[in-house]
Amino acid sequence: MPRENPSATLLDPQVAQRLRHDEHGLVAAVVQQHDTREVLMVGWMDDEALHRTLTTGRVTFWSRSRQEYWRKGDTSGHAQYVKAVSLDCDGDALLVEVDQVGAACHTGTRTCFEAGGPLAVVAGHRPTTAPDTAPAPGGDA
Repeated sequence: MPRENPSATLLDPQVAQRLRHDEHGLVAAVVQQHDTREVLMVGWMDDEALHRTLTTGRVTFWSRSRQEYWRKGDTSGHAQYVKAVSLDCDGDALLVEVDQVGAACHTGTRTCFEAGGPLAVVAGHRPTTAPDTAPAPGGDA
């Protein structure tokens, strides 16, 4: 189904006005297993994909490569059943909590972060003594 008129959607206007879309009308959607908190994948949603996700119980994305909507699991059987959806404080990212059936990644792995693997990093450590002043609320956003 082509996205001919992305503004023609049934998404609740109060939700739509809170979203901050990128230049393509999309918002990043981080998908997480609801019970283990395992991060499974990242996809993209426009207002219509979010509406479908919020109202059908299954996750729908906008495919940037195929330029069409796709509901996770329709061809692979590896469906994502929606448990909760949250909007971040800036409105530019969604957290979609799901019950994942099978692999989340198109490569066949449980998550999309297995194939890439961990990167070398210098690990930070919390100070052992409390700082004299607390940071201002929202200072790191």
